[in-house]
Amino acid sequence: MKKLFLPIILIVSFIGCNQKSDQHIITSDIQYFWEAFDKISSTQDSVLQYKYLDSLYLRKGTAGLKGIMEARDYTADDFISVINKYPKFWASVRENTFKTKQYSSELTTGIEKMRAIYPVLKPAKIYFTIGALSTSGTTIDSLVLIGSELAMSDKNTVSSEFEGAVQKGRQTYFDNNPINQLVVLIIHEYVHTQQKPALNNLLSYVLREEIAEFVSVKAMNVPSSTPAVQFGKQNPNVMNKFEKEMFYGNNRAQWLWSDSPNEFSTLDLSYYIGYQISELNYDLAEDKLAAIKEMIELDYTNEAQIEDFVDRTGFFSKSIEELYADFDKTRPRVLRINQFENNSTSVDPQTKELTFFFSEPLNGHNTSVDYVPLGEEYFPKLGVNRVWSADNQSWAVNVNVEPNKHYQFYISNNFRTETGTPLKSYLVEFKTRGN
Repeated sequence: MKKLFLPIILIVSFIGCNQKSDQHIITSDIQYFWEAFDKISSTQDSVLQYKYLDSLYLRKGTAGLKGIMEARDYTADDFISVINKYPKFWASVRENTFKTKQYSSELTTGIEKMRAIYPVLKPAKIYFTIGALSTSGTTIDSLVLIGSELAMSDKNTVSSEFEGAVQKGRQTYFDNNPINQLVVLIIHEYVHTQQKPALNNLLSYVLREEIAEFVSVKAMNVPSSTPAVQFGKQNPNVMNKFEKEMFYGNNRAQWLWSDSPNEFSTLDLSYYIGYQISELNYDLAEDKLAAIKEMIELDYTNEAQIEDFVDRTGFFSKSIEELYADFDKTRPRVLRINQFENNSTSVDPQTKELTFFFSEPLNGHNTSVDYVPLGEEYFPKLGVNRVWSADNQSWAVNVNVEPNKHYQFYISNNFRTETGTPLKSYLVEFKTRGN
């Protein structure tokens, strides 16, 4: 049953200093950014703005800048947009971004503490760079990539230029003085460079993310500063809701890495879930170092291992197996195809439309049809005319099929109800007869 697979002693030195180790901090992107920023801000000529960005920042940037751009899909447009839209924000955070050097000693100590609880720690390079306001920290392979414009903000950083839920989220974040947690953040991201990739499902993301948080604060011997962790400990409804939604496969923004509002008015609530599971595993373990090693080295492709890691804590009300069974019973299903029986072997090649009927009304806008392992050649030509019935309990799509062909595709779980429950994926398979 594919329950979790629904459709993922350091010597610190600065640039210009003696780098005797293959592990070091690189900060030159910060100077490059502000040189570009000043030139961009001096003109309203968009052609010149892009020229300055490219020549003074993007081309001169380090592998860290290239990495954070890849990780967050940053483009030149993104940088120009945020520079022009948020001048007060940039002015308020500028001074802080030049404070990297004063954290070097503390960071060296932090990585030594991390090695003490995980002796096989592999080396990683740490890049302080400046992005376009979508991450305070991320990783690619063995690179720790710090978005200094967010990671080094504080309670004096201006959020007033942002709008709506984003403004509220930014203000809450700034009020927590992120710069005071800078070293813990870097250790957190450093842990990510040691972990295996998560799969594309909410539980994997949550475990991987908050194992890094738990291990980093354990190494530093400080409490987690993530508001969601304390909120979740005091509000059992967070766990109850997560139990029901962990298999949805289409609701990550409600739980993780998003400013999207939720009923609890607290961002990234799934951090509590992963943190609590990690903490319980640690508390139950007789060998604490072995527990840390197991957490960091979890294989997210090994479903049995992940289920055991979660179930042994007793955190959820039921086992993963049982929770999935409960979830599966609630899912809407495709009842039938109007034009023929599924798996038919003599479908009329003149068929121009397929109409799918569902077991209950869906939300009337989320749709998706996907290839199957057999590949693109088995996928029919679907047209742009895709129509919901008035009651949202059927959906029609125009189609062009050929004689004597085998077709196969999925009606996927991106179809969903108004409350977000995803459709059980449905394999459509048929063969057309000859003319």
